[in-house]
Amino acid sequence: MINAAIIGLGWWGKTIVQCVQGKSGKLRFVHGVSKEIDAALPLAEAHGFTLSDDLDRALADKRVEAVVLATPHSLHADQIVRVAAAGKPVFCEKPLSLRRADAERAVAAVQKAGVPIGVGQNKRFWPSMVELRRVVATGALGRVMHIEGHYSNENSGLHFSAWRDSPDESPGGGMTGTGIHLLDAFVGLGGPVAEVKAQVMSFRSGPDPRDAASVMFRFANGLSGYFGLVRASPFYWRVHVFGDEGSAEAIGEAEVIVRTRGGKVERREFPKVDSILAEFDAFADAVAGHNPYPITPAEMVNTIAAFEAIILSMDNGKRVTV
Repeated sequence: MINAAIIGLGWWGKTIVQCVQGKSGKLRFVHGVSKEIDAALPLAEAHGFTLSDDLDRALADKRVEAVVLATPHSLHADQIVRVAAAGKPVFCEKPLSLRRADAERAVAAVQKAGVPIGVGQNKRFWPSMVELRRVVATGALGRVMHIEGHYSNENSGLHFSAWRDSPDESPGGGMTGTGIHLLDAFVGLGGPVAEVKAQVMSFRSGPDPRDAASVMFRFANGLSGYFGLVRASPFYWRVHVFGDEGSAEAIGEAEVIVRTRGGKVERREFPKVDSILAEFDAFADAVAGHNPYPITPAEMVNTIAAFEAIILSMDNGKRVTV
């Protein structure tokens, strides 16, 4: 059992605790850090962990073997460096950072320290996405040429925090909320991104935003792709990979449709899993030395490099080389 500290106990930090504490057989929280001690105290008491208001106190806690970051995006890179310098593995919620240079700096720090790093991309663990990657890897689709995606949900209005409304913390409409998950999926399936062209259309700003973003891709290996996202539209997820022998489409958490030559269509449905619990169990396995975390450091950096390019393209209206 890995004893961990969780830094940040806002909406998502609480969600992590509720999904992991007492449910994982591999990781538990023994220390929590929050700037709002009074608000976080009931959660800490209910789940049996120490509460403090500073990362250094968690790092000094001799019980703590790993650290989980659920803090504002702009803090991630510096906090990862601090955790790595203390010799502790780190799991960071998405996005790993907002700029490629910071992602590279964070990854370099954990590699220098020789400790694992995980990133919060729980959609990687959805049965639909696991099956989609498996189908693509078998070569059943022939030569893969194109990837499409869409992800929308209502979280931006349901779980608003003031820092999430800041263009410095959450640029690009829904890119840090939903788009980053699609971007991770695209990098995992298609490899590094070479060029992007993006736009965001805003209909309303503030605590319950309305905006739509779309991005066109050229991958380093020659694939093309595009995805879209709409903040405040009801939940919808789709990632669709096209090859010259067939296509495979992940819809939602647990459904895949495979289409092959001759008009053959196969619908595959899988039991749902707790993807948050799954990603933390995977991180615990990496900390224990059983298996590497399934998202590589190179993929983490590639995702943020493409993210930064997308934000720049949204700002200048031009194609941007990654």
